[in-house]
Amino acid sequence: MTTSRLTRTYLAVPAHRSRLVQNAAASIADAVFLDLEDAVPPAEKAAALEAAANALATLDWGHKTVAVRLNAIDSPSIQNEIARLGGIKRLDAFMVPKAEAVAEVAKIGRWISDATGTRDAPAEMELLIETARGLVNVEALAASDRLVTALHLGVGDFAASIGARGTEIGASPSGYKHVGGAADGHKETPLDLFAYPMMRLLVAARAFGLRAIDGPCGAFRDAIATEAAAAKAAAMGYDGKQVIHPTQIEATRDAFIPSEEELALARRVVAAMEEAERNGQAAVTVDGRMVDYANLRMIRRLMSFKGQA
Repeated sequence: MTTSRLTRTYLAVPAHRSRLVQNAAASIADAVFLDLEDAVPPAEKAAALEAAANALATLDWGHKTVAVRLNAIDSPSIQNEIARLGGIKRLDAFMVPKAEAVAEVAKIGRWISDATGTRDAPAEMELLIETARGLVNVEALAASDRLVTALHLGVGDFAASIGARGTEIGASPSGYKHVGGAADGHKETPLDLFAYPMMRLLVAARAFGLRAIDGPCGAFRDAIATEAAAAKAAAMGYDGKQVIHPTQIEATRDAFIPSEEELALARRVVAAMEEAERNGQAAVTVDGRMVDYANLRMIRRLMSFKGQA
């Protein structure tokens, strides 16, 4: 199932924190998910569910994609959460945490279809890949149910699941680096813990027509880290990135929007290819480089992120 939702920035907000939820609805984020899981203490779970229902029914969410992150798949409350929220039309998707098994996702899909049966279309499912087992099964999970439209990388829990020795969400451990030999002065090169899981999730998403959303940069007060993490995800081809604080929205969004230089090049390539077609050609030189129809497909992909700045 493919989708054209614009989800460059996906703001996380605890469902039981009404002021934060109201701020999220009024924010410039492309998408918001109301969290019933990790951001809600056990004693507040029931209140968070009712708060989510109220927010979905009463707040003005504009054109945002609005999702709710459910509690764990083996939680005794998950079926009730789906039943309580599924019929609310403003809910676009349920986010399923720690997705690992096809059978579990299929079961949740049936619950969603039953709960949203009176709507024009059932709510979608967005799967959080947060464990080693989830990543091993990511291709099967991507194809597991017609309601699945996106894969998210849960960077914090994934790092924990593989035993990485770090404490900062979305950042590689300081010790994860390559140290050269004595001949080059033992030069140190930092390595990216998330390069492999990000690429594997991205390939699975593309193979089955899903959106790919990167996990958050936990250092929300660090503007450089926020911008760099978003730029990496955008350069790889991700559709967006989770953010955990409103101050991260603008910088993260801007990383996914093509620059004026990129737009100018895109226009030159399109014009040159149109001229080439008129001359019976399928390739042409632009700025000293050969371009063809593959370049046009790359340009269309780039332009899809422009949306509303």
